[in-house]
Amino acid sequence: MKTIYTQLLGALAALLLLTSCEKDEIRAILKPDAVPVATLSSQNLVLTKDNAEQDALTISWPAPNYGFNAAATYTVLLDKKGGDFSKAESVVIGTDLKKTFKGRELNNLLLKLGLVPGTAADVDVKVQSTMGASTTLSSVLKTVKVTPFLDRIDLSTNWGLVGSATTNGWDGPDMPFYKTDKANVFVAYVTLRDGEIKFRQDNKWDVNYGGTGGTAEKGGGNIAVKAGTYRITFDLNGLKYTVEPYSLGLVGDATPNGWGDKPDTPLIYDPTSDTWKAVIALTNKSLKIRLNNDWAVNYGDKGADGVLDAGGDNIAIPAAGTYLVTVDFKTMKYTVEVYKAWGVVGSATPNGWDGPDAKFIPTGVDKVFYLDAITLKAGEIKFRFNDAWDVNYGDKGNDGILETGGDNIVVKAGTYSITLDLSNASRPTYTMSKK
Repeated sequence: MKTIYTQLLGALAALLLLTSCEKDEIRAILKPDAVPVATLSSQNLVLTKDNAEQDALTISWPAPNYGFNAAATYTVLLDKKGGDFSKAESVVIGTDLKKTFKGRELNNLLLKLGLVPGTAADVDVKVQSTMGASTTLSSVLKTVKVTPFLDRIDLSTNWGLVGSATTNGWDGPDMPFYKTDKANVFVAYVTLRDGEIKFRQDNKWDVNYGGTGGTAEKGGGNIAVKAGTYRITFDLNGLKYTVEPYSLGLVGDATPNGWGDKPDTPLIYDPTSDTWKAVIALTNKSLKIRLNNDWAVNYGDKGADGVLDAGGDNIAIPAAGTYLVTVDFKTMKYTVEVYKAWGVVGSATPNGWDGPDAKFIPTGVDKVFYLDAITLKAGEIKFRFNDAWDVNYGDKGNDGILETGGDNIVVKAGTYSITLDLSNASRPTYTMSKK
């Protein structure tokens, strides 16, 4: 009996030793220096709008010798020179061994890193290989000097509107003023409540203006306003201001509200292109553009040449569908384009889970969209494309990062501005600010 017991102990010890050896062997197989070795196609890039759709930078790496047949996936990371990659822009590549960036794609990533358009800056690049749930190996850093371009008009200023009549009250952040063709003359397009406003710089009270009768005074009194939609002009040169009713909209039997019995469908100002836009479901009838829901100032198109004429002919819509309407009042040109839009759907939205969805408007930044002043009920939302469930996003973890088919997003009742950023396909995000 003792002999059998001794034999069993020996067998068990041999099995444990073999298991230990196998584990040691597995640890030894993965070579510690088996990291990706990245190569950049260029060391110095100047990106422009003219070459935005051309190949700009290729990052490639041979398959590392891991010591065994590894099922590795790869990710390219970009960060400002000297950064720790905690706020890097990442692009998941999969099993491919290179990534070629088009100019616009790379430019969008650089702008998100905070690089200044028109200014050369060094960017650190590394490639990570991932095996399983816990093994990640990183390449040695490479650096490329890149000059990004501004992919939109920059009409931003450090001036804003603050007050009880504004979206965020007296605490701000302020509603923005934008540049005009005249230096130090600013304009804001805003919807206000009954209350008071002032103009101030940098969201601070150090420099602020109030006034009466159109005369701006440094540190002056609050300016009383009634509820409405306005164009407010602030002339810092002559210390003058104007507050005038101003809303541009679409009217006609092609639009949801017809020829004027209800408010016009509003056109929204886009400061990234200095144009007015609307995403709208239209029927195959006609429309016009008018000011302040009134016929005193209206525009049509005499000759159907894409140029607006005061009091011109109705603009015919060829077929029912969703359209992006863009109006440039500097050139008086307009476009009405068939548009497949991203939208917000859900129990919190005006039309519920069946839609039609509340539509996003494109910004001047590629694959970034916004929806201003949508009123939501307490409930849930998701984002989807073209009023269909084939492509939809939710948020697993409520971290602002979207996942395909992810969880419903819980919202409280209120009026929101929502930005949907799909410029980084591997890390789409959204932001919601309550008004």
